[in-house]
Amino acid sequence: MNNTYFDLLDYMIYGTAILIILIGLYGALVKKSLIKIVIGLSVVDSGVNLLIVAIGYLKGGTAPIFSPGYLANPIKMVDPVPQALVLTAIVIGFGVTAVALALVIRLYRHHGTLNIDEIKDLKW
Repeated sequence: MNNTYFDLLDYMIYGTAILIILIGLYGALVKKSLIKIVIGLSVVDSGVNLLIVAIGYLKGGTAPIFSPGYLANPIKMVDPVPQALVLTAIVIGFGVTAVALALVIRLYRHHGTLNIDEIKDLKW
């Protein structure tokens, strides 16, 4: 395969990640339900993780594991830092989503609605 195909594939992956981020931003900024806002923020988190992994990818790279032949071509090893950062971000994103959903449940029990406009209009 030629190099143009791989370059096009890279741009498609970057474009897909940015599209996922934009879809999540739309959900977080435009929707009025608190559940949909939390889901939108979670989608943004997934899109950012995909973008970081795509940027850290090395064409033809090998796993960053020290094996018997790694000294022959260490330049071809993929950088493990973006992968480790994304793994950490996934765990943190899961925790943030869980806390946000717990707050949504408390707001629903207190106000009886998930519509953000109705909650803003209520007096304390």
